[in-house]
Amino acid sequence: MQHVELFKEVFEPELIEAIDKNAQYISLKADEVMLDAGQTVRAFPLVLSGLLKISRPDEEGKDLLLYYINPGESCAMTFTCCMQQYPSEVRAVAEEDTELLALPVAVMDQWLSIYPSWKSFVMRTIRTRFQEILTTLDQVAFQKLDERLVHYLKEKSKATGSPLLNISHEQIASELASSRVVISRLLKKLENDKKLLLYRNQIRLMKEL
Repeated sequence: MQHVELFKEVFEPELIEAIDKNAQYISLKADEVMLDAGQTVRAFPLVLSGLLKISRPDEEGKDLLLYYINPGESCAMTFTCCMQQYPSEVRAVAEEDTELLALPVAVMDQWLSIYPSWKSFVMRTIRTRFQEILTTLDQVAFQKLDERLVHYLKEKSKATGSPLLNISHEQIASELASSRVVISRLLKKLENDKKLLLYRNQIRLMKEL
């Protein structure tokens, strides 16, 4: 029961007991893949600590960042794959050391009709993630790359809770569907403008960003 403490304010006691009975506790190291694109979704996550990064890989192997899953949250894309029994269309990777509860897909539909708080949680998760995906699409379609980069850095800092980001230029380029050379040039400009500081595989954001 100790692993479900985070959700006691969200779900009714009966659902907490059901989660405790059905969930598998999983611990992931940073950069460890929880779910890859094309795999059958056999469980969906409830994040306890750490951070999960959800991205969509393209044919060239680049990952377009969709959103992050913080403690107390879950993944809308795994919900939809569970309900329609489709292979995963996204990749879920631990951004840092992460603990989560994996719930079997079999309970998904059952709990929707039994527990009101579960239905609210699922619908709220889908709505929130849908808005985040729309934001990503708007950025790709309407914003310049330098604006997308600034937004990306701010969101990553917000998700990790730190102005110091442990990430390479190559990783940023992959997640923004760009090239390392272009990203490095834009980062250098931001550093010249005193918006951030560049280190080896690290970036420190300044308040001016």
